[in-house]
Amino acid sequence: MSNVTTKTIAVGAVSTLFTTALLAGVPANLAYPKGELKNAEAVMENAYFVNHFYAFKNYSIEKNKRIITVIVKKSEGEKPLTDTVERYLNNDYQDDATIQAKDLAIFRSGKMKGTGMLITDYKDDARSQEYLAWLPALRKIRRFAQPAHDDAWGGTDFTFGDVTLRKPIHETHELLGVETFGKSVHTMVIPESEQTSTTQNLPAGTDEYKSAQVYKVKSTTKFPSWWYDYRITYVDNKTFSDYLTEYYKGGKLIKTLEKNWKAIDGEADPRALRWYTWYAKNITTNHETMAFIPKEVTKFNTNLPNTLWSEATLTKIKQ
Repeated sequence: MSNVTTKTIAVGAVSTLFTTALLAGVPANLAYPKGELKNAEAVMENAYFVNHFYAFKNYSIEKNKRIITVIVKKSEGEKPLTDTVERYLNNDYQDDATIQAKDLAIFRSGKMKGTGMLITDYKDDARSQEYLAWLPALRKIRRFAQPAHDDAWGGTDFTFGDVTLRKPIHETHELLGVETFGKSVHTMVIPESEQTSTTQNLPAGTDEYKSAQVYKVKSTTKFPSWWYDYRITYVDNKTFSDYLTEYYKGGKLIKTLEKNWKAIDGEADPRALRWYTWYAKNITTNHETMAFIPKEVTKFNTNLPNTLWSEATLTKIKQ
């Protein structure tokens, strides 16, 4: 992924696509499929549903006493750097005909400490998402139409496209079949000599999903001269969780993104899942990023007021 930009979130770029026709996005009330899907677009719409937590009115990963989500960034042969983050996603905008969802992220420690991001997604996919960033060094909010899809999210190997911006309409999709996954879901392995106190108890990878049946989908980007040509995603055919995505450029694997999802007890929709780990590796540079989301920080369908997702919240972030 050598040509992926690593611009920080303080640098904004407008990236628009499909600006003429009204395009309806993935509906927040997307029905659970009946039977095996034969259409790749339908598979990716359900994967998008899972990743944006549309099974819930809201979903958050909050600090719980001293427990918080940790993001680990590591260059080959060096000790890792860590940030901690809280994130709040709100899908409860039934009284607003324009807004689909809002996504608030607040970095609580590390180099990003005190930085806040608020993204508003609209029901019309032809409309750019609104992006607000609170920059603690400036004590100001910067407003952009939306960040570039290939910008690094919080200086990680996750792009804004990976985390929030990429929608099914941004790619063409081909269903390559249904198969047994047969793979492990990996996490970051740090040599003992490079460990820090924060990274000593990160969870290991898992073989839990090796026997899962997955849709194998090839998604080709519609963006010209893009950092990847296509990606292969392995999507569980029951929960629609995406365990592994492989990115290719010029026929070569350049990046992998692996996710470990966990079921939430008592939820009727199989797609009502929670994050546990994300792990991305840049094959070209061997730079890695891992996000660890403990169960204790996960909350959903809470009574948080919609005013939480506002500029006022950004300005109150403590550095």
